[in-house]
Amino acid sequence: MVLALSLLALTLSAAPPTPPSGQALNTQGFRLYQSGNYPEALAKFQAAAQATPDYALAHYNVAATLGVLRKQGKVCEYSAHRDAIVEKLTTAVRLDARRLKRARTDRDLDVIRDTLGWQKLLGLTPEKEADVPALLRAVSWYGPGVGVYGTTRGLRFANRGRVELWEKQVDDNGKPSETRTPGTYTVRGRAVEVTLPGKKPLTGTLSETGVLTFPEGLGAFTDSPAECDA
Repeated sequence: MVLALSLLALTLSAAPPTPPSGQALNTQGFRLYQSGNYPEALAKFQAAAQATPDYALAHYNVAATLGVLRKQGKVCEYSAHRDAIVEKLTTAVRLDARRLKRARTDRDLDVIRDTLGWQKLLGLTPEKEADVPALLRAVSWYGPGVGVYGTTRGLRFANRGRVELWEKQVDDNGKPSETRTPGTYTVRGRAVEVTLPGKKPLTGTLSETGVLTFPEGLGAFTDSPAECDA
């Protein structure tokens, strides 16, 4: 009997500890978040979402904390890209639709208000031709990146047919400077015509996948700026 008890005690002491639950990890993350330790909070929230994949709050907290880190300029260090934030928030809303109500007023998520992903959560989609005008105005449009300089051109559409093209030029010394050119635009179906001062109108198309393309002159634009490229 003594031998049996000894073996049982040895077995129990050798058993691996039970890993913390997603809820426990999320609670730990929230405490770190409240104390302003966002990197460690992010790690806890990510672990919570991995431990319990259907735990909506954990996914939501990952999105919100990435939003904070993005505001702090730590995009590359913690992969706080807009599409990553949208992905985690979309997962949270899919698992629990109530998360959307909280997201509407959450300042941590202000960094994604002008993305296609956020607009889709609000009910707008490039798949619907009728939503094209509203999406053009609600989204910030970015051209492709150029190495360490990132995105070098973008478009912002406003009310009353006003549009602004911003461009980043880099001089021979590698110093960037930015120019802004106001113009006008019209929309017909998926076709978008942009007119800039002294230039002939350029016609582009917003695809069902959310890519705004001007075959001549401006190129392609999406809602994701080029970031962290070497």
